[in-house]
Amino acid sequence: MKKIIFSLLVIAGSFAANAQVDRSTMPKAGPAPEINLSKPQSFELKNGLKVIVVENHKLPRVAYTLTLDNPPIQEGEKTGAAALSGALLGKGSKSISKDDYNEEVDFMGARINFGSQYASASGLTQYSDRILELLADAAINPNFTEEEFSKEKALLIDNLKTNEKSVSAAANTASRALLYGKNHPKGEFETPAGLENITLADAKAFYTKAFIPNNAYLVVVGDVDFKNIKKLVTKHFSGWKKGTALPSTFKSPENVAATEIDFIDMPNAVQSEVIVENLVSLKMSDPDYFPVLMANQILGGGGEGRLFLNLREDKGYTYGAYSSIGNDKYGMTSFNASASVRNMVTDSSVVAFLEEIDKIRETPISEKDLKNAKAKYVGSFVRSLEQPATVARFALNIETENLPEDFYQNYLSKINAVTIADVQRVAKKYFLTDNTRIVIAGKGSEILENLEKVNFKGKMIPVKFYDKEGNSVEKPTYEVALPEGVTTETVLNSYLQAIGGKDKVEALQSLIMMGEGSVQGTPLKLTIKKTSNGQFLQEISVMGNVMSKQVLDGETAIITAQGQTITPNAEQVEALKAESAIVPELDMLANETISLKGIEKVDSKNAYVIAISDKKNAFFDIESGLKLKEETTQEMQGQSFVQAVMFSDYKEVNGVKFPFMMSQSMGPQNIEFTFTEVKVNEGVSDADFK
Repeated sequence: MKKIIFSLLVIAGSFAANAQVDRSTMPKAGPAPEINLSKPQSFELKNGLKVIVVENHKLPRVAYTLTLDNPPIQEGEKTGAAALSGALLGKGSKSISKDDYNEEVDFMGARINFGSQYASASGLTQYSDRILELLADAAINPNFTEEEFSKEKALLIDNLKTNEKSVSAAANTASRALLYGKNHPKGEFETPAGLENITLADAKAFYTKAFIPNNAYLVVVGDVDFKNIKKLVTKHFSGWKKGTALPSTFKSPENVAATEIDFIDMPNAVQSEVIVENLVSLKMSDPDYFPVLMANQILGGGGEGRLFLNLREDKGYTYGAYSSIGNDKYGMTSFNASASVRNMVTDSSVVAFLEEIDKIRETPISEKDLKNAKAKYVGSFVRSLEQPATVARFALNIETENLPEDFYQNYLSKINAVTIADVQRVAKKYFLTDNTRIVIAGKGSEILENLEKVNFKGKMIPVKFYDKEGNSVEKPTYEVALPEGVTTETVLNSYLQAIGGKDKVEALQSLIMMGEGSVQGTPLKLTIKKTSNGQFLQEISVMGNVMSKQVLDGETAIITAQGQTITPNAEQVEALKAESAIVPELDMLANETISLKGIEKVDSKNAYVIAISDKKNAFFDIESGLKLKEETTQEMQGQSFVQAVMFSDYKEVNGVKFPFMMSQSMGPQNIEFTFTEVKVNEGVSDADFK
């Protein structure tokens, strides 16, 4: 095994107390800290499994990481078998049931995770032997059952269906398919229809093909003894049978001949997802590796990157804009810059991206930019050395990426050696503004007209049209003539009839809706209460704690958010009054200020668009009459954003239909609430609005 990092030595000096210091001159940077790497101990089993052991006795903990160093695997018609095989791993083994397995892991306070081509486990030293045994047993003797397969398959299909309306998911899926091609492993993606055809036998076949010891590395880090680990690994992993090395026979993709915009129409989008990307060939062992790290850091590596400062801080187009560049020893990878931007500035954002990328290509960066980028990268690198797992990752990289023994020992000196000329050289080589795909998923009816006029460096950028799976489609059309006789009144009456009839709506005295949702895995609860007396309450709680609450008692209102209570202004009170109606459309019939704007698509459905105000639109399905969506333009920190609320799954309660599914999006956040309880004309009192 090759040499690897273990400790960081920083030599510091000091001046005498009476020394004279010239404070008018900034001190020169000292030499890069010296990185000394101790050599991990290692061995290899007869079946080809390579084991790297890093002893660290500071804490009574141990971590195991099993990595399969396979080339990208093309699944073709069986795309999804890999994901399902990974989901089935860790469900016990042939010798222990799933429940008993999980119970023992929980008892030890351990963590064990699996994927289609990896496994990891960690826990206390006192349980290290048993943790390793459980990891090996589940990895080598998986308990693939039809029952668990059916559960995991249904879950994966449900997750895909949940993301069908996600603008970012559509952009990312289509961008990979277009960049690499659907016949390339990196361009493949799962679909609900494709998963329906995957069988348990397919999942087993993928596991047998890919989960093989002769392509595997086991890294052990922590409070362990090398001799004991060698004995245990040999005992538990020697029975793992060798497999056939996987080929890399897929065709290498190519960049487009000239920059183009690839547009995916998402009628429900309240903002556009913009991805600027091109293929690159870059390995960690390449001489360009360190200059590319610095170039990307300066362009879009974080909040100090040029893309972020331009598109967010300067122009206010987005919450954040970033870039990244990959490395892959097996073939092509990509440079990627992306942001979620407001609809009305989609075309301007494309130009801003290209201008910033072109600037770093054509104009030398400043010494200050380079210095700051190096400082941030060096700081991050040094902090990472505090984690024993970093040492293991470095050891694994040296083995799998064909790196020199002193790669990490010289890491900081290589970073500090990058010059201004190096950054410009690699930017020209890897950031290809003349051969880039600009993938955009957004609401075509609002953005396409301006998008087709985008001009960069005197040239119009052609626009091509695709669906969410990267299939070429015709240019979408948005002009739909209003049928004769359709007015705001007919649309509203159709809605009232669709939900149960005007008479039944007028008989409503109160409404309670209780819903559940989540944000980034955190469960939320939504409570809505209304009365015919103009009273309104909306409350969102997290784990029993009220995070936001809006209350209107006829005329007076209070808004509470994150523990702070404010008295709303007149405009906010009027907005709450508009929301207080049990069925607002009933009151709209008498409102002469609303207007019928036309017809637009909501997902795949044609919908009448009614302008309730200059800031709010409502969308009603032409066929069913039901309300599908509301869009409200809001101001935040000097910028305007569109908040969309989608309504679906209408169910009848005491003769009136209510939506039992409500999805709310604003900016990058999307919250989907499922209403578990809806009551009318019961359970509400005046005390609820105090």
